[in-house]
Amino acid sequence: MSKKLAEIRSILEEHHAMISKAIPLIASENITSPAVDEACICDFSHRYAEGWPGSRVYAGCKYIDKIEVLCQDLMKEYFQCNFADVRPVSGVMANLVLYNAFTSRNNGKMCAMPIPKGGHISHAPFQASSGRLIYGTAGTVRGLEVKYLAFDEENMNIDPDGSIKIIREFKPELILFGASVFLFPHPVKELREVANEVGASIGYDGAHVAGLIGSGYFQDPLREGADALSLSCHKTLPGPQTGAVIADREDLIEDLKNAAFPALFSNHHLHNVAGLAVALTEMLEFGKDYHKNVIENAKAFAQALHERGFKVLCEHLGFTESHQVVVDIAEFGKTVGLGGDIERILEEANIIINRNLLPWDIREGRHYMNPGGLRLGTSEVTRLGMGKSEMGDIAEFFKKLIIDKQSPAKVKPEVAEFRKEFNEVKYCFQTPNKAYEYLKLF
Repeated sequence: MSKKLAEIRSILEEHHAMISKAIPLIASENITSPAVDEACICDFSHRYAEGWPGSRVYAGCKYIDKIEVLCQDLMKEYFQCNFADVRPVSGVMANLVLYNAFTSRNNGKMCAMPIPKGGHISHAPFQASSGRLIYGTAGTVRGLEVKYLAFDEENMNIDPDGSIKIIREFKPELILFGASVFLFPHPVKELREVANEVGASIGYDGAHVAGLIGSGYFQDPLREGADALSLSCHKTLPGPQTGAVIADREDLIEDLKNAAFPALFSNHHLHNVAGLAVALTEMLEFGKDYHKNVIENAKAFAQALHERGFKVLCEHLGFTESHQVVVDIAEFGKTVGLGGDIERILEEANIIINRNLLPWDIREGRHYMNPGGLRLGTSEVTRLGMGKSEMGDIAEFFKKLIIDKQSPAKVKPEVAEFRKEFNEVKYCFQTPNKAYEYLKLF
């Protein structure tokens, strides 16, 4: 074995050893099942299949086509829609499909969420100046002129009345809902009428909440007025890292297909399509229970943090209706540090979280590298079998490290001991064979 190969293997082993003893709380992450992992290492990863099933550019796609059609059918069943494109290789790629389909090639206009108030970096423009990100109220992103929707900071959500005024004045071609900080359903239904008034399409970036929506929770954007959804398939939907676009309007199908291929990509990640198909079988079987517990755990975690002295946002609304919990940690700025500092302290104790801008951080002069907020997620710990009582245990670790200022070196062994009981993926078929038996039903 070469020294470099040994080094690569050693690094991978160290990572797996670390993560197996950690508490993973990043809201944009999840863990796949053994059945999904098996599908993702199949021979599909070596192949090309440009185009739509049945109309490929390459030969040798007979079985690839079968799996992709199965994956489309499973996606349509899970989301109760009549169109699914599982070729986008990421949620950002799926967003670009919507931009292509619903806006002009030149001088297109879109309304979306600003980054400091929860929007994803693919939604909104930014520019760097002296190492800081400067955000305004409008700009350009990927050739589109973007105007931000109005935001209600107290309720951490889009302000419908303020947004109606902006939409009427700006007259966008696309109104994009969805966010990276996503505690509560967005007002799709409330803005459908004004979208019709100005001739705008409605898109919905469901990357974070796709699994919640598919399992019947959070909200139902397609029935509330969205024309199409862009998805990541590896957050609350616990599949491999890939994306998708779904819709329920027959008249949009060809536009959406053409907006994807060959406009944005050639080949897609065929092995991840196979893995996604398996993940969808799991969610059709176990998603109702899994996502119910994800949301209940988020609420329990928020309450436990609140009871231990943390400023968890939106207490008056029950903290959250999703997998996310957002904490304002600005009060610890002079004693422990802000988001970046606290992120490092927690990581030293093997608690993996991410810092996050809060809507008022820019006004307060805080940088995105060390903001005033933490964004926490319960999707992965729930899939590892943790429940509401464990949310209290995790909140206690936060208290020890941030409020009591205990040494991360002291808390780290406690975290590892806590994690010992939670190293098996739940809410999935126990053997790969059962997953594939389920696939045969379609």
